[in-house]
Amino acid sequence: MSPRTGRDLDFPTWPQYDGGEYTGLVRALEQGQWWRMGGGEVDAFEREFGDYHGAPHTLAVTNGTHALELGLEVLGVGPGTEVIVPAFTFISSSQAVQRLGAVAVPVDVTPDTYCLDPVAVEAAIGPRTRAIMPVHMAGQFCDMDALAKIADESAVPLIQDAAHAHGARWQGRRVGELGSIATFSFQNGKLMTAGEGGAVLFPDDATSAAGFLRHNCGRPRADRGYFHRTSGSNFRMNEFSAAVLRAQLSRLDAQIAVREERAPLLADLLAAIPGVVPQARDPRCDRKPHYMAMFRLPGIGEHRRNALVDALVEEGIPAFAAFRAIHRTDAFWETGAPEESVEDVARRCPNAEAISTDCVWLHHRVLLGSEQQIHDVAAVLADVVGRV
Repeated sequence: MSPRTGRDLDFPTWPQYDGGEYTGLVRALEQGQWWRMGGGEVDAFEREFGDYHGAPHTLAVTNGTHALELGLEVLGVGPGTEVIVPAFTFISSSQAVQRLGAVAVPVDVTPDTYCLDPVAVEAAIGPRTRAIMPVHMAGQFCDMDALAKIADESAVPLIQDAAHAHGARWQGRRVGELGSIATFSFQNGKLMTAGEGGAVLFPDDATSAAGFLRHNCGRPRADRGYFHRTSGSNFRMNEFSAAVLRAQLSRLDAQIAVREERAPLLADLLAAIPGVVPQARDPRCDRKPHYMAMFRLPGIGEHRRNALVDALVEEGIPAFAAFRAIHRTDAFWETGAPEESVEDVARRCPNAEAISTDCVWLHHRVLLGSEQQIHDVAAVLADVVGRV
């Protein structure tokens, strides 16, 4: 409830669960084996999640950051290599690169979709570039046609960071049907969650086999003699997380349908507020799951933007400041940074600079609310914009 206006802003809670999660947890408990090598929940979840996304191979892992690390490692990313990442993204996109000893090269995003700019990507490719990482921001696909063309011509593979894009489609194709490795997160706020967790979609047998070995400490599935064939780590998902995620997946379609219905209404209402510019949608993204409802207030500045977010939260709206540009964090420069200064990167990435200071996002549970609540959100935002 908004304390100023009395509007009903009691949105649906998140995470959501019902008897499906309870049943799954008991099923995992009673099978007598609680890790993936002896139980059946992780195997079943991999099949179901892979089928849902059109992927020939799926591997469930401990979290979304590990999913990125694993996918990058399979592509040969390591010391002496570089990976192109968006300058505007959550820090895990770059840290996964840097944890492998490689250099993360930030490039700019488009000012309307907040997704990787293909022109900037092409300009950044060099002799050490081993991968290009498009991040599907808030469920909005990057320009996969342009990026696929660049990848083909440069022989530099794509790895999709699809942490926001569960169930998304690009011109009728699902994430797993685009021919590249893709990674997902099941962290607590994501569109489906087990608190933590991740998944990697592989396009072929070879990358899938390499991924399984490396996520299992280099050990083959049927090994009994400790013949560890590669380096790796323990990125295995446990049976309880997989059981919860199977239930979460079962309701994802219905939730996306509600968000797809509410999102255009919210975007239209926000666009009618002077100074507010909602995230654009590329029409080729014909199904957007709306991990976040994002909008910009160009020119507002970081201080006023943060004050606006605080005011929205006080009114009962789950609002957040947008990600800080990765080069504006101390973490980015600790290891695996390019040989540039902060200001050098900032000059190359003006859109990321601006978005990180003037963008706000609303939790996707807002879009699971009623149509009236969507109108109420817009009315509260209009009031807050007028007084902050």
